[in-house]
Amino acid sequence: MRSYGIGRLTKDIEVKYSATGTAYLTNSIACDRKFSKEKQTDFFNIKVFGKTAEAMGKYLHKGSKIFVEGSLQNDEYTTKEGVKKTTTSLYVDSWEFAEGKGEVKEEKPDFLSVPEGLIETLPFS
Repeated sequence: MRSYGIGRLTKDIEVKYSATGTAYLTNSIACDRKFSKEKQTDFFNIKVFGKTAEAMGKYLHKGSKIFVEGSLQNDEYTTKEGVKKTTTSLYVDSWEFAEGKGEVKEEKPDFLSVPEGLIETLPFS
């Protein structure tokens, strides 16, 4: 089943490499609930492999808003205490930026400002 999500990365990307040289990363995205009266956020684990992981590592950081597509999978593991646990992760196949770079605040040069009271003394006023 294909799954999709839009959210912000909860931590900086750290790409690792397996013994065979495959790039991978684990992270999570924070997704705001749109249909809730109060602001609520859900956190979803993501796992990414190969070139997709390398690209995410190159272009993304904590707080980046992204659209991800992949498949949900359950991962089972046993804790040190012998307790079996199950987690669900979104295995990401592709991603896109979900927002622009933002507006760049453009500062205007100060050379056009004239001290107060001086404008009246100028010959062209």
